Amino acid sequence: MEDGEAAALAPLIARALGAARVEIGGVGPLTGGAVRRHWRLDAVVDGVPRPLVLRADGLTPLGLGLDLDEEFSLLRLVAFRGAAVPEPVLFIPGRGHLTAFVVGSADPTALVSSGPHPELAERLGAELALIQRIGPPMFLGEPPRNIVAARLADARARLDAMGEARPAAEWAMRRLAAHAPRPLPPVLCHGDFRTGNYLVADGKLAALLDWEFAGWGDADEDLGWFCSRCWRFGADAREAGGIAPRAALLRGYEAEGRVVDPARLRFWEAMAALKWLVIALLQRDRFLRQGERSLDLALTGRRAAACEYELLRLTREFNA
Repeated sequence: MEDGEAAALAPLIARALGAARVEIGGVGPLTGGAVRRHWRLDAVVDGVPRPLVLRADGLTPLGLGLDLDEEFSLLRLVAFRGAAVPEPVLFIPGRGHLTAFVVGSADPTALVSSGPHPELAERLGAELALIQRIGPPMFLGEPPRNIVAARLADARARLDAMGEARPAAEWAMRRLAAHAPRPLPPVLCHGDFRTGNYLVADGKLAALLDWEFAGWGDADEDLGWFCSRCWRFGADAREAGGIAPRAALLRGYEAEGRVVDPARLRFWEAMAALKWLVIALLQRDRFLRQGERSLDLALTGRRAAACEYELLRLTREFNA
């Protein structure tokens, strides 16, 4: 985004904020975000600096997740219900949506290397429990009758469409279908609840980011994703996102009233490996098939083998 394009947004921002005057002092890209792109806008609202973030579609589509307008609507809902998210400001058709800029770092490597952070993990567990108490908005439609079956069917369809042999995934999906736990009432899930998708300032949670995968889900789905080995960034002994033992995450979550079954959580860790396998291959195909020249996308495709290994390791532990 060029400075001139950003300046053209000033009247729209003024109207949304009820301000007499908005100026855009500068604009610059923000790092992070594997699916969508982000820019910081140095806005001045009625003489007061108020930096904003514009979130826009990527150069090529991933092919799953919420549209930007749906994500913005969801952000408004969860913000109203008290979730720690950047303040939603404005949705701009054809451009993306604007939120307040929140000071903090989402760099997973820096956070993990400075750990452990048990208090942060506990706070994240409590935040997840809050999210699950929020009723999903109507545009998400009715929840699947069987969350596990729906997830497996989607994964199989996406893998089949790629036209590649994935025997490890096939074996694991059969094991997952055969050992699915008893369903729980569906809840609102963040969908990408992991280290790297939340901002930390002074060691404390500042905001949860990247809600494009949010939707109906299982109560243990986000917990399993957070605890997945692939999101520990090398700190494998700290099972909660590489920042703490999983007991810290569960302590914050369970303090809100629901006790987690370890076997269910382990199942959803295996489902997380399947989900990440599919996403890694979709990201790869944005490079290989759609032509987006991104080394990060290309390298993400190399993670498929690690996902398959994790799938085999975890599903092997299931009872015969």
